Amino acid sequence: MIAANEIKDHMEVRSADGQHVGTVDHLDGSDRIKLTKSDSSDGQHHHLIPLEWVDHVDAHVHLSMNAADVRSKWTHLPN
Repeated sequence: MIAANEIKDHMEVRSADGQHVGTVDHLDGSDRIKLTKSDSSDGQHHHLIPLEWVDHVDAHVHLSMNAADVRSKWTHLPN
């Protein structure tokens, strides 16, 4: 599992198929990444993704799922 301290605020999050799926707002607890609302595909919600979806971290957070799967399975916070 990826160490949470590898993930920094404002890092780009990319899916396994190389698509931009969001930007890290901050870690939500010890096991979820909260994505920025302003960079959200709908522009209205913070989306949450579990750390277990992270494949690796370099200059970006790389997920182990393709973009369509990420968007169909992430959760979001109400406005």
